Amino acid sequence: MSELISVIVTTYNWPEALAASLNSLLVQQDRHFEIIVADDGSRAETHRLISDFRRNSLIAIQHVHHEDKGFRAGTIRNKAVAASSGRYLLFIDGDCIALPNFIQRHRELAEQSYFVPGNRILVSQAYTEQVLQQNIALHFGSFLFFAKLWLQRHINRLLPLIYWNFKDWRYRQPEYWQKAMTCNLAIWKSDFIATNGFDEIYEGWGYEDSDLVIRLIHHGVKRKEGRFAAPVLHLWHRQNDRSQHDQNYQRLLQRLNDKSLIRADRGVDQYLNTAKIQERT
Repeated sequence: MSELISVIVTTYNWPEALAASLNSLLVQQDRHFEIIVADDGSRAETHRLISDFRRNSLIAIQHVHHEDKGFRAGTIRNKAVAASSGRYLLFIDGDCIALPNFIQRHRELAEQSYFVPGNRILVSQAYTEQVLQQNIALHFGSFLFFAKLWLQRHINRLLPLIYWNFKDWRYRQPEYWQKAMTCNLAIWKSDFIATNGFDEIYEGWGYEDSDLVIRLIHHGVKRKEGRFAAPVLHLWHRQNDRSQHDQNYQRLLQRLNDKSLIRADRGVDQYLNTAKIQERT
């Protein structure tokens, strides 16, 4: 697959983590991609950081931003996709750090009619603070470096860093929607648009990514496992406000049981071919 990949990086008011994430993307071995920062209403400090990266980057970076009206990650991701140029979408969070072969591995896994969820390694609170304060280039760590971190309990898992070249295993659960999260998720843009992207009726934190994956499966798009190939290192952060959890989960169960439901009620089609995208210059 030689298509341009659009990497959608979601962020909100954490410029230190975003800098670490962008730095890991800018040293990727595979260079045929663009970055769209999907900014869910961050303040001026984040804007300045992104402007600095844009000036100095050989990789194209866009900044898609909207007003802060609470947690609207699905909405800003829709807007970012509408501003993207690639035919293949790779979603990560702005507190996730990619290893240098991350884009390359996702490109190798890309296959028509499949979505690919990768997995993540959680970084402890104490070590997250150390990484950001000391500007530790976590993405350049060797396996022995990460083994030491695991023994020190600075990361929760080590096995995801091992590459498993068992191709048949990657197809074993084609309709498994659980644990497919937008901190590490690849989708063909045509499939994203066919399902109308993220449904913005999900308010607050919770399940907008699971809802998208369920509708992709209803549309006939299958899961291809990205675990043990393209992990990310996920920096520690406090939990988001989960007051909408129960309501969102009940909505998700309704979607799961209605296999005729494919397109989002309020989705990406609002922003395609319109002037509603606010790109920071």
